[in-house]
Amino acid sequence: MRALLTLIVASLALIFALPLAAQDSLPPAPYAYQQLEDPAQEEAAAELMATLRCLKCQSQSIADSDAPMAGDMRHQVRTRIAAGEDPEAIRAWLVARYGDYVSYQPRVTASTWPLFAIPVILLLAGLLIIRGRLRKSK
Repeated sequence: MRALLTLIVASLALIFALPLAAQDSLPPAPYAYQQLEDPAQEEAAAELMATLRCLKCQSQSIADSDAPMAGDMRHQVRTRIAAGEDPEAIRAWLVARYGDYVSYQPRVTASTWPLFAIPVILLLAGLLIIRGRLRKSK
C-alpha cells in the first residue's frame, strides 16, 4: 500500500512538473534579440519599445528587460513596424491587449483621471494654505 501511494505521489509530481519544463524549451521569438535591417524602422521600434513597460519586471521597459515576455513584445513591435504599421497603432494594440499599465505614457480615461487630478488639487490646496498664512502674518 505504501509503495502504491509513493508511486501515485511521484506520478502526480511528474505530471505537474512537465509544463514547467516545456516552457523553458521554447526558442525566443525571431525579432526578440535581432534588429530590423532598415535603420529607420529599427529606430522607430527602439523609440516605441523604450516607452513600453515589461509586465513581468514592471520597472523596466521592454527594450531593457531580458524577460521572455519582453522578448515576445519586442518581436511583436518589430514585426509590426516591419509590416509598416504606425507606432501609435502598435501602442494602442498593446494597451488594448495588456491594459493601460503597459505604457509609460498613460492616457486620461474614466479610470485614470484621478491620477491626473489629485496632484493639481493638492497643489491648489497647498497654495491656498500658504496664501492664508501669509495674510495672517501681515
